[in-house]
Amino acid sequence: MNLKIQKISILLFLFSGLSVFSQIKEEQLILDKKREPEVKKIEKKKTSVESIKNYPPEEKSQNPVEYSITNVPALSDFQTSTLQADDISPNLKTDYYSNYVRFGMGNYGKILGDANVSYTLENKLEVGADAHINANHGLQNIYAWDSRQTSLKAGAFLNGYGEKGKYNVTADFGQENYNYYGIYALNPASDVDINQKVNAFRVKGSYDHFSNEYLNNITFKSSFLSDRFGAKENKGALDFNFSKHDLELPLNDVKMNADLGLGLETQSTDFEILNTNSSSYFLGNLSPKVTFIKDKSYLTIGSGFTYLSTNESNLSLDRKANKTYWFPKAELQLAKSDELKFYAGVDGGLSLNSYASMLEKNLYIVSDQRVTPTETKYNVYLGIRGDVDELIKYDVSIGHSKVNDILFYQTNNLFDTSIAAIRNAYDFANTFSAIYDNGTKNEVNASLQYFPRENFNVSGSFHYINYKMENFDNIYNVPTFSAELGAEYTLLNKKLLLGFKGFMASTMVTNLYDVTNTGLSTNYTTTEQLNTKFGGYVDFNLSAEYKIHKNFSIFAIGNNLIGGNYSTLQGYQVLGAQILGGLKVSF
Repeated sequence: MNLKIQKISILLFLFSGLSVFSQIKEEQLILDKKREPEVKKIEKKKTSVESIKNYPPEEKSQNPVEYSITNVPALSDFQTSTLQADDISPNLKTDYYSNYVRFGMGNYGKILGDANVSYTLENKLEVGADAHINANHGLQNIYAWDSRQTSLKAGAFLNGYGEKGKYNVTADFGQENYNYYGIYALNPASDVDINQKVNAFRVKGSYDHFSNEYLNNITFKSSFLSDRFGAKENKGALDFNFSKHDLELPLNDVKMNADLGLGLETQSTDFEILNTNSSSYFLGNLSPKVTFIKDKSYLTIGSGFTYLSTNESNLSLDRKANKTYWFPKAELQLAKSDELKFYAGVDGGLSLNSYASMLEKNLYIVSDQRVTPTETKYNVYLGIRGDVDELIKYDVSIGHSKVNDILFYQTNNLFDTSIAAIRNAYDFANTFSAIYDNGTKNEVNASLQYFPRENFNVSGSFHYINYKMENFDNIYNVPTFSAELGAEYTLLNKKLLLGFKGFMASTMVTNLYDVTNTGLSTNYTTTEQLNTKFGGYVDFNLSAEYKIHKNFSIFAIGNNLIGGNYSTLQGYQVLGAQILGGLKVSF
């Protein structure tokens, strides 16, 4: 009888997803894959899996604690290439196996290879490797030219556990091999060369002290990026966090935490085409703060001091500058219980944009960008959050910011308007460039997690954002509204995992170019159209994994199941309905 009920539950779950989202017509563009569990603003206390990286909170106390490595499978929340939506990675939790190899195939020539292996030595030193490859042959029935794409990543990691803290070192290499296929203004031959290739090598490490006795943690990051057109970018960052927590004060039940952050960051970016933009930055951060805590309420007061050294140049610019910034940092939370907490605060900061971070947002930018920091002068926010009987977790907030050098992307015109030109891969009005403007930003954010049963959870989020800028009427390629809905359901004695993710975004605004050939001139005539609306989508994805043996599972993933043929960037249509299936071996 129980088996029959479970089968009926499966059908109802799938049918409800199909009926609720029957009007879905679009698909979201996700640019990068995440190899680690995504940390949400709200987390489930008892049902979340404690991973090696996120050790239990009590290990941050001053009391001696015995530490052991929990054998938990690594979460491979892989995502497909930029032609596809977010793959839900089914991952059945097990107490027995931490290593796996996975292989899958699907339509559009999709090939997936995924593996994560690790081994723990006698001295609690864990070594491991991680590899991922994802490829497809693109939209062969829509574009005459090549739209195939391949993404690969391979890395190794080391985790060490000592008496006073733990450390991690990770090194990886990634490559994106793809085409600037979003050609809307011209009609080139099928054998046109529109290929781009980006290589990135990264090393990062951290040491996390188990107690906040003066030293909290140390992290460092280093990376090198290059592409087919000679772009090079080097980045390095070193951060120290010092703290002294649970200081007694001569006030009833009030304690104080003192924290000091110190950060150093360098970045150098050079391009070899078009305007040959070049930039180098050195940034130093000092962030002191004190927090007064009573029960579930607290008051944090701090500041951010930033020193920035700038050196920029291109064909028409040579600028050097040094500047010091101050940013406010404060937050107040008033709470009598876990169910309802009011909070408000103000913060700000200076963030270094980079060619690497731009590619994460827009893979189709041309290999010559002006790279400059974005300054959030202040961000004022307030909201409510809470945990209702550990069944419902929510967080709703509104915010207002004053921002200088807001980064967004506009479409490029032809760089060479000659009709007889032998065109480069990026010169078909098929790329984007970063632009900046000053202005204000208003936001509304809401997130919710619901845990009705141990084997069933639902999550959702909503984001509204509105910009008012000095020089542009609209921000390009950014939706005003976006939302996400997800669910996971484990049944049949944890042998079957079903997953669902739905995405929605409002229409966006962009610029584009009309390119005409009158036949009376040796050059194309181009006309820019401003504030053109496009996009807007709702889509859903389903996944399933079934354990047929203690070491073997089969999985299936469906993306854009309605088959919406929309674009999330001008000219770049996503794949239609996609089905991928395969085998996973755990050991």
